Amino acid sequence: MLACLDVDYRDTGACAAAVVFRDWSDAIALEERTVQITEVQPYEPGQFYRRELPCLLAVLRTLPPIETVIIDGYVWLEGTATPGLGAHLHEALGGGSVIIGVAKTKFQGADRAQEILRGTSQKPLYVTAEGVPVDVAAERVRSMHGAHRIPTLLKRVDDLCRRG
Repeated sequence: MLACLDVDYRDTGACAAAVVFRDWSDAIALEERTVQITEVQPYEPGQFYRRELPCLLAVLRTLPPIETVIIDGYVWLEGTATPGLGAHLHEALGGGSVIIGVAKTKFQGADRAQEILRGTSQKPLYVTAEGVPVDVAAERVRSMHGAHRIPTLLKRVDDLCRRG
């Protein structure tokens, strides 16, 4: 099983969301979940994972076993030297899941991120990964359903957490 995860922060708390699907080309999720988180850590520059990781883990606990998790963000920030949110998630899950990060903006120093173009967009997505080579992860993200820059199910999980 595959899952896209995202978190939306509110004045107090957050909503974490997940969409679960079977194949990279799926247009519709098998399951959708949201979890309301009442307390979140304050944002700390360079320590974003401290805020987001507990939210991602909360929604993952509501799901069946997931082989690959796709997050909005980076797995690695500087090559494989500085862990990003995805690397911390990989560690928290005991290293058993593949984590793929899909970021919409370039992070200075994320020199191992693979840029991909989707649809007719000339603005790339930046893919990083743990548990699978980054070129394989990039091809999987490129193959996801949708005619636009953002794959259908990544857009869906974003909408789900914003409305949740």
